[in-house]
Amino acid sequence: MVTRPPRVLAPATPSGDAWGPGAPERGYAVRGWFLLTLGLLAVVIGAVWMVQGLGFVEGSVMTGGRIWVVVGPVVSLAGLVALWIGLRSRRRRP
Repeated sequence: MVTRPPRVLAPATPSGDAWGPGAPERGYAVRGWFLLTLGLLAVVIGAVWMVQGLGFVEGSVMTGGRIWVVVGPVVSLAGLVALWIGLRSRRRRP
């Protein structure tokens, strides 16, 4: 039977971070990139839905549906808010 030695965490840095210098900044950067990606996707999808609702894009069940003229800009606006929050969280340093 093979026994493994116990796992040892790295000693805490003076800031109390056990994962090394810069770990809190990485958390903000990851959240920022996630929100930027999600926001950009929402803006594009919302714009496509709005254009389909207006009837400019053919070949979909959503073509000509007036509900998509309202839902599209709402989704795009939510995407712009996510982009704004993502940009702010990438700039902020704790």
